[in-house]
Amino acid sequence: MSHDTLPFVGRSFEIRYGTAMTVRNSYAGDGRTMTYEVTEGEFAGATATVQYEAVALSPGLFALSWQEADRGVVVHLDDFSAGSSRSFYTTAGLELFRMAGTLTRIEQPAP
Repeated sequence: MSHDTLPFVGRSFEIRYGTAMTVRNSYAGDGRTMTYEVTEGEFAGATATVQYEAVALSPGLFALSWQEADRGVVVHLDDFSAGSSRSFYTTAGLELFRMAGTLTRIEQPAP
């Protein structure tokens, strides 16, 4: 998929998974690199830049996936039109987290 058709490229978003976690995802202009920063919750302070793959499921809805440096695996179903996110995260220790929350664009551009 061309990064020109990805509505999140070059932008940053805050994802709030209730009280469990808040994350800032900043998508680079290349359409495949994203930096995340966990700002609240059990993993607060965690940050990394990862290579992701995006698949369009319907207008505004994307499946995004990546593997972290510690071999943890993340899959997001992010609806940029509706402002919602579902995340499935398997840690390197094989603990599975399932979360649902809100997705809000942050007005400042991604780095």
